[in-house]
Amino acid sequence: MVALIIGGSGSGKSEFAEKLAARISDGYEKYYIATMEIFDEESEKKAERHRMARADGGFRTLETPRNVSAAVGTAAHAEDTALLECVSNLTANEMFTADGIKTCEYTAEKVLADIKELAVAFKNLVIVTNNVFEDGIDYDKTTMEYIRALGMINKGLAEFSDSVTEVVAGIPLALKGERLC
Repeated sequence: MVALIIGGSGSGKSEFAEKLAARISDGYEKYYIATMEIFDEESEKKAERHRMARADGGFRTLETPRNVSAAVGTAAHAEDTALLECVSNLTANEMFTADGIKTCEYTAEKVLADIKELAVAFKNLVIVTNNVFEDGIDYDKTTMEYIRALGMINKGLAEFSDSVTEVVAGIPLALKGERLC
């Protein structure tokens, strides 16, 4: 099963996704594919807090800020579950590289292809993404390209996901597929 979880900042989407992954894992291994890029001591401390919290929840953390399809070789069993958090970080990491800024089309194609590989490799894949499209603010051209890439990715993920759930103020709303709450 592929479940897409979308919501705004602080909506409760991450907590919902973790509970869902734990519920559907059927006792098999749970992997947490973390996409945050670690740049400094502060982000390392934050990542360590997250690793410890995930371990308490029975997740094995895979730090994969880009090229998430590399996590495919990690699964110990075809029945394993993976939680990918989050697509907005992954999109930024793939788009803004040391080699320069990639186009939104290239970025969307790359991210979608990598996530589809995860969907094939794991029995269950729970994907967390952000809804960044509703603030009505005009941003600079580069930021708008990032938002456009994330929109293309979210649309592609929704198309191939079995279920899509939006979390609003901690309340999960089923948009596609069975209600997972």
